[in-house]
Amino acid sequence: MFVDFFLKLRNAKVPVTLREYLTLLEGVQAGVAGYSVDDFYYLSRAALVKDERNFDKFDQAFGEFFKGIESITEALFAEIPEEWLRREIEKLLTPEERAELEKLGWEKLMETLKERLAEQQGRHQGGNKWIGTGGTSPFGAYGDHPEGIRIGQDEGRRRSAVKVWDKREYKNLDDSVVIGTRNIKVALRRLRQFVRDGADNELDLNGTIKATADNGGWLDLKMRPERHNNVKVLLCLDVGGSMNVHTRTCEELFSAARAEFKHLEYFYFHNCPYETLWKDNSRRHAERIGTWDVLHTYPADYKLIFVGDASMSPYEIAYPGGSVEHWNEEAGQVWLTRMLDVYSSAIWLNPEPREYWDYTHSIQMVRELMADRMFPLTIKGLEEGIRLLARG
Repeated sequence: MFVDFFLKLRNAKVPVTLREYLTLLEGVQAGVAGYSVDDFYYLSRAALVKDERNFDKFDQAFGEFFKGIESITEALFAEIPEEWLRREIEKLLTPEERAELEKLGWEKLMETLKERLAEQQGRHQGGNKWIGTGGTSPFGAYGDHPEGIRIGQDEGRRRSAVKVWDKREYKNLDDSVVIGTRNIKVALRRLRQFVRDGADNELDLNGTIKATADNGGWLDLKMRPERHNNVKVLLCLDVGGSMNVHTRTCEELFSAARAEFKHLEYFYFHNCPYETLWKDNSRRHAERIGTWDVLHTYPADYKLIFVGDASMSPYEIAYPGGSVEHWNEEAGQVWLTRMLDVYSSAIWLNPEPREYWDYTHSIQMVRELMADRMFPLTIKGLEEGIRLLARG
């Protein structure tokens, strides 16, 4: 098993060596990690990862390899993974069956959840009422309902939950990704405004030639400030949930933007910007930045770029308390409008294919708030969006 794990890390481009692998085996033999997967995670990360920039790649590979396993003993000896058994209880309905289920609406959904929490006494599986696993209840995990509250499920399946009652961890985007094509950088270069300022530290060849000629052939060196791109960009990136499938594309864009813009500030949000944003996904529950502080810190000459699939419950945009994972005092559309009032030059890049946009209510709502300044996260869409920003 440990050899397969080692090869999994190598395939994920984590630079682990044989010496580090042997150190891990020594730690396991010494009983450092015991039989806990969590303990083994910290031991293996300490032994195998020497650069924190590789933590994200390690976490993804570890999560895929040990998914559904509770102990190292189970990983070594279990013939049937627990995850397979758990997924057997999932309820999958046909489109016709889903259409027959009643959508309660926001107020009724929250009121009914409070009633269920007060009434329910034990664990339930299947059925259409109680909080449990499987079934068609709007509350619980691995069931099927067109509008519900997800509780105790590690990932989304049909993107229909309007609230998630679990603490979820997101990963920072990797800004060291090697771009597979230069087209993204070429598109971003359309947003350039070159100026010369600062110290005179670059040789002015034409000026030197002219001054030397005017000086009768005596060398007269002329210097000038370095030329650089003066455009300021504020990049807001949606992470987690349905955006996980778009991580690679977003990392490519993030890497290109870090390389192209000297004045780049970035923040993360989930689904829709609310009263706080954050810089580090691993610390997002403890270290948040007030959106008002961002608006007061970065002036209106910044170009604002949102990156997200805009695929969420419409309640997240339109209702206070509609956020999928926390209680927001003001609706998402209020904060999105405030940001657009400050940064008039703004676009939204959507990794979802354009042909799907008309079938998702929340995308239509965000497009309207953005005054139709939403573009697909493709080379053509990126060029269109950057061209619009350059005019602004």
